[in-house]
Amino acid sequence: MNIQWFPGHMAKTRRLIQENLKLVDVVIELLDARIPMSSRNPEIDRLVGSKPRIIALNKSDLSDPGKNSQWAQYFKNRNIDVIYTNAITGAGLNELKNKLKELTRHKTESAAAKGRIGRAVKTMVVGIPNVGKSAFINKIAGRASAQTGDRPGVTRSKQWVRINPEIQLLDTPGILWPKFEDVETGLNLAFTGAIRDEIMDTAELAAKLMERLACLYPDALMARYKLSQVHDRTGLMLLEEAGRKRGCLVSGGEVDLYRIAAIVLDEFRGGKIGKITLESPPENENTEGQP
Repeated sequence: MNIQWFPGHMAKTRRLIQENLKLVDVVIELLDARIPMSSRNPEIDRLVGSKPRIIALNKSDLSDPGKNSQWAQYFKNRNIDVIYTNAITGAGLNELKNKLKELTRHKTESAAAKGRIGRAVKTMVVGIPNVGKSAFINKIAGRASAQTGDRPGVTRSKQWVRINPEIQLLDTPGILWPKFEDVETGLNLAFTGAIRDEIMDTAELAAKLMERLACLYPDALMARYKLSQVHDRTGLMLLEEAGRKRGCLVSGGEVDLYRIAAIVLDEFRGGKIGKITLESPPENENTEGQP
C-alpha cells in the first residue's frame, strides 16, 4: 500500500505554525507513543529550529510499557525532554506544566526584573492528526476548550487556551507531510488512525496490521481472535480466520472482509488487542542532535 495524503488545509497549517512560532516560548510536540518515529513530522524540526521543545508521548496507556522505557532512553540520550502522557486520565500533565515553567524560568525572571510580574509562559502544541491533541489540551486546561473528534483533521484554526494564570497555550490544526519517506511510515499512521480510513482499502490495511501483529505480538493476536496459529500465514488468511471466529459472514458462508477489518482496526486503536508499540528505537545511530 503506497499511502499519501496531504489535504490543502495542512499546507495552510504549516504556514500558520511558522508564522506564530515567534509568539511562543516553548513548543510541545505531541507524538503517538505507539509509533514515536512515524508520528514525528520531519518538517517540525525545520519549522521549530532552536526553539525550546518538549516531546509528549501521548496515548501511553495504549503502548507497550517495555517499549516506553526504550523510547524514553532513546530521547534522553539525545538531550530531549520527554514526558509520557494520557489525555484521558491526565497522567503526565502536571509533570509537563512543571517542565514548561522550568524551561522558561529565565524569561519569567527577566520579565519580573523589568517589572512585568506574572508573565505567562506561552506554548504551542503541534502534532499530526488524531494524535489526541484536542483531548490533551482540554484535559490540561480542565475544560472543553478545543474541538475534538474521532476523524483526523477536526481542528481547523488556531486558538489560544489559558491553562492557568501561568501558562497560555496555542492550539493548531494537525499537520501531516506531503510525502512519506517509506511505506512503513504510511502504514503506521494508517493503523493508528492518523489517515482517514475512507481513502484506503480497509481490508488490505487490516490484513497488513494482522501481519505486523503476528510478528510483534503473536500471543496477544491469537488470544484476541482465537486463531489456531499465526506463523507462515498471510495477513489475509489471519483476517479471514478472525472473521469466521467472529461470525462476520455473508450469504454462502464467505467472510465479510470489510466488516472484520473494521472490527480489527477499531480494537487495535482502542487497545483491546493489548498494549502495543509498533516501532522500536533505531539501533547504532549517532546520538548527537535530533533523531
